[in-house]
Formats: sequence, structure tokens, C-alpha cells
Amino acid sequence: MNLKEENLINIHHFLPHRAPMLMADYILELTPEKVVTSFEIKSDNIFLQNSHFVEAGLIEHSAQTSSSILGQNFFENPDCDTKVIGFITNIKKIEIFALPKVGDTIFSKASLISKYENICQIFCETFLEEKLLIRTEISLFIQEVD
Repeated sequence: MNLKEENLINIHHFLPHRAPMLMADYILELTPEKVVTSFEIKSDNIFLQNSHFVEAGLIEHSAQTSSSILGQNFFENPDCDTKVIGFITNIKKIEIFALPKVGDTIFSKASLISKYENICQIFCETFLEEKLLIRTEISLFIQEVD
């Protein structure tokens, strides 16, 4: 998948996460039902072991990718100072097939299964080129805080 500068959406407009916990670099596509993100594994990432991005990092990346579908409702205006809290409420299914390494750029595709107010269930797959790394079905909760 090619990263074209004119097509990239700033992830900071849709997620409250910041370094060192931000596990997505760009949103490549975003609709109310679908999102595609990219993430380059750098040598200073907190989820590295022996130069590989570990399972917990893949899960966090999947959750952040998935939450941007729901997060777009809170961050519609990039200049706003919205504060939200969000967390995983359930992981229904998770399959991990391989771990990427430092220098790899991974791509995730997530799609909305269901949504009720601030809770959603999302299916997400993460790839390194054509190789499937992880498949998840995850439920998330996000709400605005004062």
C-alpha cells in the first residue's frame, strides 16, 4: 500500500493518544463504518522485544485503529480541545499470526460491526504487505470527559 501525502489524515484529529502510547501514524481512509491506518515500527517503540513488535503492541494498534471510527464523532473539529476516555470493553476474538520488526510499516483495516451510543464492536485485520499479522473482533467504549 502506498502512502500518498495528499491522502493522509492526521491521526491526532481522531485519537487522544500521544507518544509513547500512539500506535498509529496516519489514517489513509475514514468513513463512519471503516478505517484504514498505517504505522511504522520504530526502534524506540515501547512494545519491542528483540527488535520485534510484540503481541501487546499489535493489540493496542488494532484498538487504536478501531477506535478512530468511534473517535471521529468526538474530534470533528481539529482545533477543539476535546478530552475523551476510552477503553477496550471486550475482545471477542483475537488471532496473531506473525510479529513485525523494527522498520516495518503495517497497515490495518477495521470495519464497524455494530454501534450503540458510545459502544461499538469492530472487526480489524493488520497486514505487513500482503501477510496477515493479526485479526481481532473488539468492543470499545469512548466518552467525553470534563
